[in-house]
Amino acid sequence: MEELNQNEEQIMAIFWSQGELLIRDVLDQMQEPKPPYTTLASTIKNIERKGYLTHRMYGTVNIYKPAVNQEDYSKKSFNRLVTHFFGGSVGNFLSFMVKEKSISDKEVKELQDMIDKMDNPQK
Repeated sequence: MEELNQNEEQIMAIFWSQGELLIRDVLDQMQEPKPPYTTLASTIKNIERKGYLTHRMYGTVNIYKPAVNQEDYSKKSFNRLVTHFFGGSVGNFLSFMVKEKSISDKEVKELQDMIDKMDNPQK
């Protein structure tokens, strides 16, 4: 599957929170400045071409819905990030997060507790 750009991810976030939608419904959910209807329709068709949306016909209009759930997309995006920027090492990613102060000491402790529980399920 092709990657989504930032604009496409914002549109998918609307679908993930709302479910099945018409293009007009998506446009209503978007923040200003809103794109023209035809631009949004083209973007939604492109997202569908990439495999993230499907549609069904209702009369003469298309009703779109997610073909990929948000959790699966998040996992794929995270794995891609770790692979491309951190040599596939989650340890390198976590080290970066700690160095950049993007992760708190409490979160590090929680992660360590999760790792300990995975290593020793009896805990």
